[in-house]
Amino acid sequence: MDLIEPAVRTFLGIFFLMIGLQFSARTLGLYARMGFSHIHYGARGKATWWHRHIFNVFRAAILLVCLARIFVDLDGWLGVFAWLYHWPVLLAGAVLLLASFSAVNYLQAYMHEDWRSGIAPTADKARLLTQGPYSRSRNPLFLAVMTGQLGFFLALPSVFSLVCLVAGVLVITRQAKEEEKALAQRFGQDYEVYRAKVPLWF
Repeated sequence: MDLIEPAVRTFLGIFFLMIGLQFSARTLGLYARMGFSHIHYGARGKATWWHRHIFNVFRAAILLVCLARIFVDLDGWLGVFAWLYHWPVLLAGAVLLLASFSAVNYLQAYMHEDWRSGIAPTADKARLLTQGPYSRSRNPLFLAVMTGQLGFFLALPSVFSLVCLVAGVLVITRQAKEEEKALAQRFGQDYEVYRAKVPLWF
């Protein structure tokens, strides 16, 4: 515990900082190369707009807390679950975070030019993906993100991370429903055939 706990504590701060930098750099690079944003919030006040902003608030809070924990003992304020705060659990959480990170990067690379975050406008030229990972689940990317959220809870088992996990899963499942509606409207019968063959999650 004397070795694993401080290592995981430092890992969390660096991990979420690098996630933020990578996502920002990728988004800026795509915009510079393609001339349009791959990030779509949706109309102000609509469900997708709220989902994005809620997700951003939690993502910023997680980053700030994890960075601060490297230097300051915040665990008393976070409501750490002592019965879970043991090195095998913390290490399992770190492993899940790395697995999630790898899966997200693989899936975004697989999507290549069709990758979007949020619901793209109808004028966008993105195609319906039905092969590879998308032949086994309609939402593999969301599954990978939720795996990371579970990993964060295990790497920092606390009231704070539990709230982040519950909020994250709720936002993602609601967003998946909104994207299902948009895809059905955009691709029509092709999407209905795909939806009949492939499960929503597993």
